[in-house]
Amino acid sequence: MSKGRILVVEDDFDISNMLRIYFQSQDYEVSVAPRGGDALEMCRQQLPHVVVLDIMLPDIDGYEVCTQLRSNLRTSHIPIIFLTQKDERSDKIHGLELGADDYITKPFDVEELKLRVKNAMARATYESLTNPTTGLPSAKMIEEQLRGLMRRAEWGVLYVGINRLEAFSDVYGFVAADEVLRFAALVMSETVDVLGTPNDFIGHIGGDDFIIITEKTLANTIADGLVKRFDEGVGTHYDFMARQRGYIVVNSESGQEKQVGFMKMAVGVVTSDNGPFTDIREITEDAAAARRQSRQ
Repeated sequence: MSKGRILVVEDDFDISNMLRIYFQSQDYEVSVAPRGGDALEMCRQQLPHVVVLDIMLPDIDGYEVCTQLRSNLRTSHIPIIFLTQKDERSDKIHGLELGADDYITKPFDVEELKLRVKNAMARATYESLTNPTTGLPSAKMIEEQLRGLMRRAEWGVLYVGINRLEAFSDVYGFVAADEVLRFAALVMSETVDVLGTPNDFIGHIGGDDFIIITEKTLANTIADGLVKRFDEGVGTHYDFMARQRGYIVVNSESGQEKQVGFMKMAVGVVTSDNGPFTDIREITEDAAAARRQSRQ
């Protein structure tokens, strides 16, 4: 089972390849970006749990990568560890001022870097900034974004769930179910990229509960896009026989077999037009009610 996703942003092939091999041997998923622009695109496609970021890159430097990640709602929570040959105090301070979580200087001890990565991920999880399964923003950041709606106009909230995930988990196990959650997170990211705005927020509340905050006029379009994209790709998580049948067979509490169809996304939509709202609990209650209705 993966310990998490690491994105190594390093243009020196020997260093990046060494880090990829080492962290993969420690049961991490590792991606490598040789350029800053590549790193930003990869973070957009799939959120890493931590970014190990070289300052000296061939296109934009690591400081600019850090600035862009921190200024985007969907990536602002990702822990960043700067990796550089520079050892000047001013460089370290500049990186930390931009929001980096840690800093290590080349040549480095790979065991020390491993501990820094582990600690950065643990802090993000402990502080409720990141969901450990999907890497999406979690409780604390979700609450902050919802509170911000009290000062906004023309907003839309999507409360997203996955129907029949429990039955799927009973048949295929929790590891496969976690893969479905990561797939759902990817579907949301891709859909928002195409149909939403760069300032839209995606969060993972827990279990199969997700939230998207967007513009009022885009909320229903995004909801329809989510359902469509999820339906198109969810079949790959089932075995061949299930795909042929179009359902799985599970045992009920009474011990009898029953047929359960494929998983579906359930999306409840609430916009500022449904208000006025005086508290974020009213927003989440209405969104939950809308999602329950979509499940039926």
